[in-house]
Amino acid sequence: MIKIEAIVREDKFEDIKEALSKIEVNGITVSQVMGCGKQKGYKELVRGMEVAITMLPKIKFEIVVSNEEWEKKTIAAISAAAFTGNPGDGKIFSYDLRSIMRVRTKETGTAAIN
Repeated sequence: MIKIEAIVREDKFEDIKEALSKIEVNGITVSQVMGCGKQKGYKELVRGMEVAITMLPKIKFEIVVSNEEWEKKTIAAISAAAFTGNPGDGKIFSYDLRSIMRVRTKETGTAAIN
């Protein structure tokens, strides 16, 4: 089992959600997060003074898939939907999970995510 985390622009939320739905990835967790990457934020005028905005609002998707085939399909869908070609498009991480348990039924492994 593989966990995929994608940190993307806020305005891409609906596009990514729709792209995941099209490939029938339904089990997702979404969080509003703050962060900065290579672009290190931006400067903005606030009441006539220049202020550095270094932490930008982002959306974090967390998805667990059963195998590498689903990992590739999921990453491809997210990256296509999140792409603008500008700095700040985001990052996608994936890593192996050691175990999963559905609390209600005590099912483990792949049965816990299906």
